[in-house]
Amino acid sequence: MAALRRKFGEDYQVVNTNRPTSFSAPVKKKRQRFVDKNGRCNVQHGNLGGETSRYLSDLFTTLVDLKWRWNLLIFILTYTIAWLVMASMWWIIAYIRGDLNHGHEQSYTPCVANVYNFPSAFLFFIETEATIGYGHRYITEKCPEGIILFLFQSLLGSIVDAFLIGCMFIKMSQPKKRAETLMFSQDAVISQRDGKLCLMFRVGNLRNSHMVSAQIRCKLIKSRQTPEGEFLPLDQCELDVGFGTGADQLFLVSPLTICHEINPKSPFFDLSKRSLMNEQFEIVVILEGIVETTGMTCQARTSYTEDEVLWGHRFLPVMSLEEGFFRVDYSQFHSTFEVPTPPYSVKEHAEKNSLPSPMSTPTPALTEGHGSRRDRVFSVDCISTEEERGHQGVAGGRLPSKLQRMSSSGKEDLQRKVLLLSSQHSEKACSTGDLPLKLQRLSSSSGPEAENRLQLKSLKVGFEPMTQSTGDLYQHSLAPTPAPAPAPMHSPLLSGAGRLEDKLPAKLRKMNADR
Repeated sequence: MAALRRKFGEDYQVVNTNRPTSFSAPVKKKRQRFVDKNGRCNVQHGNLGGETSRYLSDLFTTLVDLKWRWNLLIFILTYTIAWLVMASMWWIIAYIRGDLNHGHEQSYTPCVANVYNFPSAFLFFIETEATIGYGHRYITEKCPEGIILFLFQSLLGSIVDAFLIGCMFIKMSQPKKRAETLMFSQDAVISQRDGKLCLMFRVGNLRNSHMVSAQIRCKLIKSRQTPEGEFLPLDQCELDVGFGTGADQLFLVSPLTICHEINPKSPFFDLSKRSLMNEQFEIVVILEGIVETTGMTCQARTSYTEDEVLWGHRFLPVMSLEEGFFRVDYSQFHSTFEVPTPPYSVKEHAEKNSLPSPMSTPTPALTEGHGSRRDRVFSVDCISTEEERGHQGVAGGRLPSKLQRMSSSGKEDLQRKVLLLSSQHSEKACSTGDLPLKLQRLSSSSGPEAENRLQLKSLKVGFEPMTQSTGDLYQHSLAPTPAPAPAPMHSPLLSGAGRLEDKLPAKLRKMNADR
């Protein structure tokens, strides 16, 4: 087995062929993050060349940025080396003056009293540097070189103390650990809020001390290619979390849900539930604020990859009202539950709403057909109404004789014939009564010019909708003049010399003969 693993790699697995095997979808390999969940950026700078000297020019910041183990090592080595060097200088002065050989003589005045060897010189330097002053070792007035070295030691010790102690103080007072008590939800969710599709995540503060002027920002890290063909690796795009409305300014005393509305300006405008499985992006969240206790600016960071974005989920509520206060249950801080959410993107939804519906928008041909059909049905109703009036003796003598004969054949027969004519595609005048009034007035005039105009007008009858009926003829035939006795209206086609029906086109004469 070990030989097989060496040959095929660590992914080699033994498959039992005696029982059926189930094949599952390959697990998506976890890709490298740009920013870890704890906020650390996975970026290393290499091949600096001659740019390394820039770090030495800003030595203080370089020491502060180092890790704690390197800071402690530099702190210990600096003081140890400084002490050894200064102790050696005191020992060299005593050696040159011969204090090491004559130090025990009562009549001899050394440079430093009671310094006989290197350990005693080292103890003298420590007592002087730490200002302990036991009183057993001291500088005498007959050693000018010792006085000069003492002044140099005091100045150098002050500089080293200020540099290293200040570096350690800044290192310890950095608000990085304050960011440990700022929580971000483990996952981000996409669901609807106020009728709009939104990307949401949760932020919380574990301490009772507030974050003053807390502000949150979001960056989308995604590689893309420009229309000119330029490839931009890890391109950064801003996500709007309420910059225009002030929603990015947080009052972080309880957990808050940060919302990014997906609209045409959002980079997630064309993101759907299916495309989310094939996308590769990372959302970097940056929370900044001033620590209330120290007054220093603190920044907390985290990130969400495409695998950590849950479609159709919502966060569980964590706030509850107790007796006299509000309680936050942080055990449900990362919990979510599923909610009904459309699986398509906002772009697809907008395109779907912009398309006209075939059921709600009828075609012009159908509209025209329905309108003409309604006109024709209305004509039938008018015929029925006028027929009833004719039976009552109101307009029996005022209708043309041909229409009177048609109306006498019965209501049902007339309706059936008119409906049969209305079903034809070309709308033409089918009888003399159905001719337009304009044609009737032309036919009532005499002379050869009127006959020619009558023939021309009769040719255009087929292009006009058949909206005239017996009821319309009756209404138009009533004379509005206050005559004592209405004169009988003559039939337009029967007035004049001879039968004007013979002068109509052959197609109209054939239709009249059929009627």
